[in-house]
Amino acid sequence: MAGLLLSVPARTQEKKIQRSDLPPAVEKTVAAQSQGTTIRGFSREKENGQTFYEAELLVSGHSKDVLMNAQGAVVEVEEQVALDSLSPAVRTGLQAKAGKGKLVKVESLTKKGKLVAYEAKVVTDGERSEVQVGLDGRPLDHEE
Repeated sequence: MAGLLLSVPARTQEKKIQRSDLPPAVEKTVAAQSQGTTIRGFSREKENGQTFYEAELLVSGHSKDVLMNAQGAVVEVEEQVALDSLSPAVRTGLQAKAGKGKLVKVESLTKKGKLVAYEAKVVTDGERSEVQVGLDGRPLDHEE
C-alpha cells in the first residue's frame, strides 16, 4: 500500500483560550517552557474524557507545541525540525509514507521526555494530512 496516508486522530473539543484561563499548575509550566520564546496561543482540549492544555510557541523561528495535563505535567512536545537535519533513513521513510505528497513541515515528537517519532505535515493534491515514522525511519506499529 505504498502512498497510503495515515492521519493522526484529531483531538476532540479543541478550544482556543487565553493565558488567564490556564489553571495555576499549567501556568507555572508554561512560564518555565516559554522562557526565550514567543507565545503564539493556547488551547484547551478534551480527549478520552481528559483535559489537556497546549501552548503554541515560536522558538528561534520554528514552532514548538507543548501539551500538558491539567496538573501541569508535560505530556507531549512537537517541535519543528529542518528536513535536511534528519538522517537519510528518516527522510526516506517520511517521503515513502507521504507517497506523491509534499512534505511541508516536519516535527520531532517527544513524550515523557523521550523522542519517540517524527511527524510530517503532507500536502497531496491540495489535501492536508500527517504521517509518522519511528526514529529509524520505519513505519510505526501504532501512531504516537
